[in-house]
Amino acid sequence: MKKLYRTYEESTQIFKKLQVKFPNNFKLESIGKTWEQRDIYLITLSSNIKEADLKPALFYTGTIHAREWIGHELSIEFAIYILNNISIDPTLEAFFKRATVYMVPCANPDGFVYSQKHFSFWRKNRRVNADGTFGVDLNRNFSVGFTKSTLSSSNVYSGPEPFSEPETKALRNFVQTHLNITIALDYHSQGNVFFPAHDFKHEDNIDTTDLNTLCANMADKIKKISNREYGIHQGKPPAKLIGGSGREFYYSKGILATVVEVGTRNISDYLDDMNEHIREHIPALIEAIKEVPNYNKNNSVKRVENFEVESIGSNHVKLKWDAKTSKDIFFEIYRSKRDKLYCKETNLIGRTQALEFTDINLQSNTNYYFNIRAVNKKKRLKSPFAPQIKIRTDVEYDEYSRTYYANATQTGYVAENINNNHKHFGINSLFVGVDENKGVSYSIISIDLKTIPNNAVIKSACLNLYPINRVSTTIEKYGEWNIAIIEQDSIKDLTDFDEVHNAKVISYIGRPTKSDQLTQGIWRKWELSGIESLILTSQIKKQKVVFRLEGPKELKVGRKSQMMQWDIGYGKFGFGLTYRPRLELTYTIEPTVTTLYAKSIHTISKNSILENEISSGFDDNGKKIYSILEFNLSSLPSYENTIITNAYVELNSTKIYLKEDIRFHLEFIQNSISKNYKDFENRKIIQNIGYDISANELKNNQTQYFVFDSFAKIELNEKLKDSSNILFALKPTTSKKSLRNRKISWETKDSKLGAKLIIEYISKRRFALPQVTNASYELENGKIRISWQNPNDEELVGVKVIKNPFRKPLSSQDGQKLYAGKDNYTYDDFGSKEKNKYFAIFTYDDVPNYSKPVILEYKSKI
Repeated sequence: MKKLYRTYEESTQIFKKLQVKFPNNFKLESIGKTWEQRDIYLITLSSNIKEADLKPALFYTGTIHAREWIGHELSIEFAIYILNNISIDPTLEAFFKRATVYMVPCANPDGFVYSQKHFSFWRKNRRVNADGTFGVDLNRNFSVGFTKSTLSSSNVYSGPEPFSEPETKALRNFVQTHLNITIALDYHSQGNVFFPAHDFKHEDNIDTTDLNTLCANMADKIKKISNREYGIHQGKPPAKLIGGSGREFYYSKGILATVVEVGTRNISDYLDDMNEHIREHIPALIEAIKEVPNYNKNNSVKRVENFEVESIGSNHVKLKWDAKTSKDIFFEIYRSKRDKLYCKETNLIGRTQALEFTDINLQSNTNYYFNIRAVNKKKRLKSPFAPQIKIRTDVEYDEYSRTYYANATQTGYVAENINNNHKHFGINSLFVGVDENKGVSYSIISIDLKTIPNNAVIKSACLNLYPINRVSTTIEKYGEWNIAIIEQDSIKDLTDFDEVHNAKVISYIGRPTKSDQLTQGIWRKWELSGIESLILTSQIKKQKVVFRLEGPKELKVGRKSQMMQWDIGYGKFGFGLTYRPRLELTYTIEPTVTTLYAKSIHTISKNSILENEISSGFDDNGKKIYSILEFNLSSLPSYENTIITNAYVELNSTKIYLKEDIRFHLEFIQNSISKNYKDFENRKIIQNIGYDISANELKNNQTQYFVFDSFAKIELNEKLKDSSNILFALKPTTSKKSLRNRKISWETKDSKLGAKLIIEYISKRRFALPQVTNASYELENGKIRISWQNPNDEELVGVKVIKNPFRKPLSSQDGQKLYAGKDNYTYDDFGSKEKNKYFAIFTYDDVPNYSKPVILEYKSKI
């Protein structure tokens, strides 16, 4: 028995005393008896016990596994905290006026007592099995997904039949008779992760966003207390999903349900770790209570429907949706750059009563996630969330995007105490850190860069890894994980531990990940700085980059493991190709620079038009003197495959003697213009180029550059469409009421100093490829087969297939990726045939520009 942890008997006495002290807010009752005739206690927390069952409720279960003491201990401290603060904390008081909390502090009393008194790591209950063994894993004994097992000595023995155990019967009966329960939290240890419920169909459900957001909001409260990050990990194929758990049973009853795995050990050090776990989970539980009324089945605020993307640009996205509107209803829109992130004031980007919203000032080529819910301001209720939208903004006009995946045969882990490390490559997970069996382990990630041009300049880069298990990271707040770009020439054999250990590091990238920031189920990103991106650019000529992932190299005394496991997507341990390590790049290429000389030059005054002269100022009568510069764009490549990225006009003035305050503007003007002075004064200006310059500035620097701004570059690109002539006007201004006979001339005779238009451009396709044709689906060997015909276009890089069960995916990111490549078919390998869904098929080129999708609507016949 560990000191400071309370026993079953001690908690019973604590709860009995609380019932006497707080009769209006606390109730203790037994909902069943165990095999050894211990009471299975339930406590109720409410602002008014008499009305508790009339309000929507949160259902908490703890220590269903005997050795996981956190659930029992947290329930005691949480109850004490609520009862001591409900009358003095107005926020807490308000929450409990609208919601009730039911808690089963110890769902496995017999096993818990046995664990504390005899064998700490006992997991099951204490049923006497027919063969003389003891115990059933209660979290495999519920009905949903129940799998009958015969090995009764196993730690996960599920019992002879569903609900064969008095403990699971008690939980089932209570839930079935309390239809007011809207959220269920099942507390376990270990892992620092939330495991939301699933329905075994490998598809997102209408409430997947609700589950993820509930967990993310709780995780945010935890992080504010301890800086510890929690993962969110719903079972994904082809991983084996747990069946027969309480979580799935509660979920089958329409309850938002999740397991909460706390800490890095089953029984944490109380003073060092458990105290902190309790402090961080009390506000997390309160956060969950806040959401309880919003998921009441009688909530009149309904989920937004048809939440979808209307348009996407490089720096904006327009969203739209359908909903019942009234003067009391408005909508909250949340945006984040990471999946499974909280929805709170910090990422709330808009409130509106309209049925559309445009988000602006976004970053180009960046993933964004959008969530929405309706709010009734009068009733202070919120709807459930609509299914989340994921988009990626377009690349900027001068950008390309690439996503590169790890090379399977050159990606794997090397361990100090293993001789055949080459066998791990391409078929096993990435183990990084240290344990008593493997010793120190590094991982190598090799990524081919063969398709990126040699003149590419990387603007931003991010390496993404998917963590699948942190259970072996058992030491709290110990060690950090880093990624380095290594010198390829310093290592001949990527599977040799000593060579990997001694490899020359060119640069570490991104920020280190400390042990309390390790999660599972949420992609971990290492974003490269500008300098690190330049280093990555230097690897392009080698057509490959090699990363080394490293963690702690020593263990604390008495500890066995500090090892993290990352997915590679391949092999029997991988979650599928979608979960491969990936490197996302945004890059540009070095531009071609061309100089255009003026096709014609004219100076226009009130009384004359002079050819081949550039002068500007005021004539003898104080009338303005203008110059017109004409250039022709026909020497540039075609508009369809050319992007002008920069442009400026160079002018060189002759000797300056003026003292007066005259400033000069260069105007980009419409082509159709008369050289008649009166007509010219009514010219249509497209945009001023650069900034005005003064006569005094020209004295100091006779060479002046008028640089195009963003809008002017857009207009210049449009002029390229027709390879037309373009015109500029040089105009004088003065602050004085009148000036006479004052002008400045610019060089025209010396070609080196004459007027020039310098244009920088890159070769880049502007428009998307044609769509696929003859798209269809059929059932084949129990799977959905999607097929199509690719367009006959040499610039086709591939076809991307996206699946979304809720809406037509109009963005190439809005859903689960099923395929990308040049084949003309794919399968929805792990998807359910029983669920309706949409498939979207996009073609793409090397920019990539994505075509409008071809949509297939799958309707289940089951």
